[in-house]
Amino acid sequence: MTAPALDPGVRSWRKAVDDLQQGWGQRQLWGHLGWQDIRQRYRRSVLGPIWITISMAVTAVALGILYAGLFDVELSVLLPHVLVGFIVWNFISGCIGEGSEVFIANEGLIKHLPAPLSVHVYRLVWRQLLFFLHNLLVYLVMLLVFPQPLHWTVIAVLPALVLLALNGAWVALAVGIITTRFRDILPITQSVVQLMFFLTPIVWIYDDLVNSPNPAIAERARLAEFNPFLHFLEIIRRPLLGQDQVWRHWVVVLVITVVGWALTMVVLRRYRSRVSYWV
Repeated sequence: MTAPALDPGVRSWRKAVDDLQQGWGQRQLWGHLGWQDIRQRYRRSVLGPIWITISMAVTAVALGILYAGLFDVELSVLLPHVLVGFIVWNFISGCIGEGSEVFIANEGLIKHLPAPLSVHVYRLVWRQLLFFLHNLLVYLVMLLVFPQPLHWTVIAVLPALVLLALNGAWVALAVGIITTRFRDILPITQSVVQLMFFLTPIVWIYDDLVNSPNPAIAERARLAEFNPFLHFLEIIRRPLLGQDQVWRHWVVVLVITVVGWALTMVVLRRYRSRVSYWV
């Protein structure tokens, strides 16, 4: 007896899930490609990928010194805050910025290599994770100059990083598909990322402004709670600086993760087969 034919809707959902599973199964492929991306970018450089870390460190230190003077905050307090904020923000902005053109940039591979779409997203997130690990060198140096009161809660960084990667994957997948169809989304995405850098507490300390004696400043600062990037920053930055966990940040991140992947699966189900034509 032949198996009953699946409903077209069920079949499209299964293809979307299979794309993610098959892409994950090709870890050797996208892992190698992600590492090769970094090597290719710095092929004839003496320091290689370390330039990524040096560039980020110089920018973070310069802004840390500047804003410490502007806000009258001790450099030993603000500089670690800014450095860790930059490390996390580089991962977030990389996933969004490069994710918006992940399929456009891989046009040749998509048209000629029979691989799941998710392979290109996994490759991007893996590459950003490698950059993140490179940038942690700056954090280790910072600990020598400005020791932090670290305790066992620093291990919370591991699940936080997993959540960050999961969200980077769905953002790259969803925005990448949409941008492939509507190319005007690309410059809009890049502009929004630049704007959100200043609206996110990277070079300023959220708690200081919320507790400001000026009620107007405190009230405006509370609006940052509506900024989702605040919560992603805090679940990684607080344990790395030895600060107490604030569980509402974890709750918000978990909700965004579930809702984001649910919406992304809808987009993947409906438009996965069209990406190869749109590119």
